[in-house]
Formats: sequence, C-alpha cells, structure tokens
Amino acid sequence: MSSSSSERPSELEQIVRVINPQGLHARPADLLVRCADGFESEIHLQKGSERVDCRSILSLLTLGATAGTELTLTARGADASVALAAVIELFEKGFHELDQASESSVVTDGR
Repeated sequence: MSSSSSERPSELEQIVRVINPQGLHARPADLLVRCADGFESEIHLQKGSERVDCRSILSLLTLGATAGTELTLTARGADASVALAAVIELFEKGFHELDQASESSVVTDGR
C-alpha cells in the first residue's frame, strides 16, 4: 500500500518586516533567491494581494518592498520550518546591510 497522495504538507506563515534602509532591492533579493533555492519547500512572500515566489528575483523586485514594509512569508513542504527560519534570519539581519539590527523584523501579535 502506497502513501496517500492526498497528504499535503502544511503551510507555515510569519509576518516579516523589511528593516534594511534601502528595502528589498537587487542584492537582498538575490540573497533571498539563493536562500530559497537551498530548500525543497515552496517559499513565497506576499504584499497585499501580490504573492511571489522567492525563487524569482524579478518577482521579488516587483513587490516594491521599502524599509518598514511588512510582508507575509509562507513556506510549504518537507523542510518548511527550516526554510522559514532561514528566510526570517535574512530579514532579521537586514540582509547583512545593517551595522546593528536595532529593530526586529518579525512582527508579533503584541506589536
């Protein structure tokens, strides 16, 4: 008996905030694509009604995510929790563009 094809990996979700001063421009988008490519899971960012694949640099750039923008990060797949954590770390570190990260990029319910 084979495993059920109806089993779908759960989707994990977290709100993240762009904290690097220049926003999600080409260099951070490239880092994000490289990070996403290292995982099996589907990883997406959403701003408003626009949802993009984190493996597409052009799609990421179309978000127009400036400093302070909140995005919904989702990951679905076997390694979703690890993938989500890796992408969150990029946001928390300001894509390595900050001297010191003084502001959190992960939004909690207690804002």
